Amino acid sequence: MKLSMHKVLLAAVAALAVTGAAAQIKERTLKFAFQNQSGHPQAQGAQKFADLVAEKSGKKITVKLFPGGTLGGDLQTVSALQGGTVEMTVLNAGILAAQVKEFAVLDFPFLFGNTQEADAVTDGPFGRKLLARLDEKGLHGLGYWDLGFRNLTNSKRPIAKAEDIAGLKIRVIQSPIYIDLFSALGANAVPLPFPELYSALDQKAVDGQENPNTTILASKFAEVQKHLTETRHIYNPQALIISKKTWDGLSAEEKKIVADAAVEATAFQRQASRGAADSALQALKQAGMTVTELPAAELAKLREKVKPVIEKQTAAVGEATVKELQSEIAKVRK
Repeated sequence: MKLSMHKVLLAAVAALAVTGAAAQIKERTLKFAFQNQSGHPQAQGAQKFADLVAEKSGKKITVKLFPGGTLGGDLQTVSALQGGTVEMTVLNAGILAAQVKEFAVLDFPFLFGNTQEADAVTDGPFGRKLLARLDEKGLHGLGYWDLGFRNLTNSKRPIAKAEDIAGLKIRVIQSPIYIDLFSALGANAVPLPFPELYSALDQKAVDGQENPNTTILASKFAEVQKHLTETRHIYNPQALIISKKTWDGLSAEEKKIVADAAVEATAFQRQASRGAADSALQALKQAGMTVTELPAAELAKLREKVKPVIEKQTAAVGEATVKELQSEIAKVRK
């Protein structure tokens, strides 16, 4: 009899524990805004994250996706996160330099040799430390996704040597380092929000732009751009972030659901992005773009031209931060 009663009590305690955990998960909707279109690896990662959160929360937490910049450009979206009117976004990590200046170092030209180096740095102490700095700015970092290496397109001429970039009006991200970079290469750098880019290219307000091949393909830039040059001038880790107001309002159980989903979605998104990068270039050729690979000597010229930009940005970011990053990359290369 005593043993039977003990089993009943254990079952009751277990039931209460389950009920308590469930009570920690409230029905809520998280608005997740980002710039790329549905079908892009960024959107695929967001959908995976949404599916995982639904599964882990017993469908109590809904992640509603807003692709294609429908809620505004990146800077506008970051402000919305800080105000708590939008809950989540994923964006080029370097754009967050407007909040934490050290993020600019992730946009240094010709920084990473490959994606393995980038993952090791962003997933390691250096990347985690940068994300932690966002909390004091009304944002909370959940990890880093992959956008890939950026290449240059334009509607005027093939770029076969470094000097061919001079005089072109190139749309750039609304970030000082991009403006300085293309100004150093002799271009007229025009900062524009991403949602305005296609029409600017179509109307010839700008001659060209720079983005990873997956973004060029998904955004249908081949319709308004003829020439693509594989410069691979910047690698873009993307920061997956949530509003600090939203994060602070989550229970411990809800935070675990979101954080765990972010880790799983990150692994999925990186694989999807890198797989897509392999096929995007061929698809762009089939769409009518002419593709130019710069010879090593011309790439060396580009690196030389942007050295003053790196020096200027190092002074702005802080030498200690740049040395710390370079040290992390050196460890990976060993």
